[in-house]
Amino acid sequence: MRYDEFLAQVRERGEYRDQQEAEQVTRAVLGVLATRITPVKAQELAAQLPGPLGPAVAEAGEEAPETFGVSQFCERVAEQTGARPRTAEWDASAVLSTLADAVSGGELNQLISQLPSGYATLFGKAELSR
Repeated sequence: MRYDEFLAQVRERGEYRDQQEAEQVTRAVLGVLATRITPVKAQELAAQLPGPLGPAVAEAGEEAPETFGVSQFCERVAEQTGARPRTAEWDASAVLSTLADAVSGGELNQLISQLPSGYATLFGKAELSR
């Protein structure tokens, strides 16, 4: 998936005003995600992301992963976007479900396996929640 296609899909799913808002939300969500996964996984994910998203994820994911659940994930996204936590959950779902479509199935499964089961729903993969 090309960068413009990725952002267009996020824009459609998140119902954003324009491509710029979709890009801002995308960078915020992926940046928070990168702090939650291992540096190796961040590098592997970055390799499959289009345009400037890959380097941004790789850079954000250089440190040891932090441990936090879905609600704190959404709170962190909200802090970066200026949104309410419920809106940030919508934002996270718009971006992460697009990410699920953009990366290989194996990469997605490895990524979701590093996260608590509640995250699977944000990726549009509720069936992987246990």
